[in-house]
Amino acid sequence: MVNLKALILSGGKGTRLRPLTFTTAKQLIPVANKPILGYVLDHISRAGITDTGIIIAPETGEYVKEYVKEGTAWGINVTYMPQEPLGLAHAVKTARDFLGEDSFVMCLGDNLLGEGINKLVDKFNREKLDALILLKEVENPTTFGVAVLDGKGNVVKLIEKPKEPPSNLALVGVYIFSPRIHEAIEKIKPSWRNELEITDAIQELINMGCRVRNEILNSWWLDTGKKDDILTANSIILDEYLKNEMYGSLDNKSKVTGRVKIDKGSVVTNSIIRGPVAIGRNVSIENSFIGPYTSIGDNTSIVDSSIEHCVILSNVSVNGIERLEDSLLGKDVNVSKNHTGRKALRLMIGDYSEIEA
Repeated sequence: MVNLKALILSGGKGTRLRPLTFTTAKQLIPVANKPILGYVLDHISRAGITDTGIIIAPETGEYVKEYVKEGTAWGINVTYMPQEPLGLAHAVKTARDFLGEDSFVMCLGDNLLGEGINKLVDKFNREKLDALILLKEVENPTTFGVAVLDGKGNVVKLIEKPKEPPSNLALVGVYIFSPRIHEAIEKIKPSWRNELEITDAIQELINMGCRVRNEILNSWWLDTGKKDDILTANSIILDEYLKNEMYGSLDNKSKVTGRVKIDKGSVVTNSIIRGPVAIGRNVSIENSFIGPYTSIGDNTSIVDSSIEHCVILSNVSVNGIERLEDSLLGKDVNVSKNHTGRKALRLMIGDYSEIEA
């Protein structure tokens, strides 16, 4: 059995999720009231990996540290490494001292998988590989790194964001490497984006005659880089993992149907909750309708409003909104109504914002 370390990439500036990512790391945006990075760490922990390095950005690294701390919540030991966003292969170079001569799993901290990595780890060890990459059939391969396989399932070519894709097999963002990846990275040069591409490094492994294999992901995979991706991820997680858990209180005028989690200290008054819905701690819901696929963060107040298919972070106030849907609200946001007329709102609001609709 090969001893594996883990390298989680939790850097980047999250420009597609601004303004939310001006005040937090994109990997910490919650789905079903749990930061995305938490699900990635769950997979690492369940695979029995304890020694974990996390690549962080100078702008958001402190937020990541505040959430993960020393890793004891997952039973892992964490080493933090700052990096400017110069490519995935550059992240491996940044982590060179931490990785040493050990093989390692590398995961993107903002990607969600419908299954764990145990099967990948077993295959890497069993077949004594130099690289194992996770692939998924996609409809839009031009936006991903794409793999070409031979008849035996060996990876023979990788292309980053091809204009004319030779296949529809995208790199998912989970890789397992032997120490030979460091040798391959030393041989590559920055791409046109001025980044050291991991696809180029894997291609170099192939050129070196190393054993590079793949595994096709049969379950779902989500790259949570945009608002709609977050909403989709929230819906899937609520669908697959949410259980009925009632720790808060409901009055006799309220009605709950479907799978709903209401955390401690939360109070529901004269309202309808239709699951799947996750409600955090110390939330107050009054004279409102909370529809399916909604997550509400801690210390939030919803009054005289109708909400559906939304992700709402902590310390938010929504008051008098007839219909709020397909929206992502950051922390400490205040949304209220100042005139009559029924209109649906579609919002992405950063932290510390105030909206009158």
